[in-house]
Amino acid sequence: MKVLHLVIFSVFFVCSAVSQEKSAQFPDDFFGKYAGMLAISSENSNQKIPMEFHLMPTDSVGTYTYTLIYGEETTKQVRDYTLRVENEEKGTYVVDENNGIILDDKVIGNRMYALFEVNGTILTTFITFESEHMVFEIVASPKERKRLSYTTDERKTEVISYPITTVQRAVLKKL
Repeated sequence: MKVLHLVIFSVFFVCSAVSQEKSAQFPDDFFGKYAGMLAISSENSNQKIPMEFHLMPTDSVGTYTYTLIYGEETTKQVRDYTLRVENEEKGTYVVDENNGIILDDKVIGNRMYALFEVNGTILTTFITFESEHMVFEIVASPKERKRLSYTTDERKTEVISYPITTVQRAVLKKL
């Protein structure tokens, strides 16, 4: 009986270890089309709009289509971007907006991060992929509303804080 328990435990342990080794690989395990509602909360209003995100392979190694779609019918905006690998080992990618704008992205595990500035507004993007959905988030802060503070010790370390004025968040289901 003890041998049977030992065999069962060993099989369970090996299967558990193997399943942990098979973690999702970006971007291959997340290709597809996702859709849902984007909630936009700002200081002056809240709204919800339909949103889609498409991440698809191309014929070129290390190059993928990255499409954002906001709204529908007459208000539909399609943004066709290109995602390119810079250094897969380091998790560095770029999103090419195909209009001269290039955004640096960092991928760690199933999460993609970007930090950039547009016309005096700092934006941070977080995209988290799960097996059947993804979470798309953007937070924004105007640079001119920064808050400067300093430590009270002799070093007088300067800290700049930026108040978040807009949050966009969508949980998009894989189609």
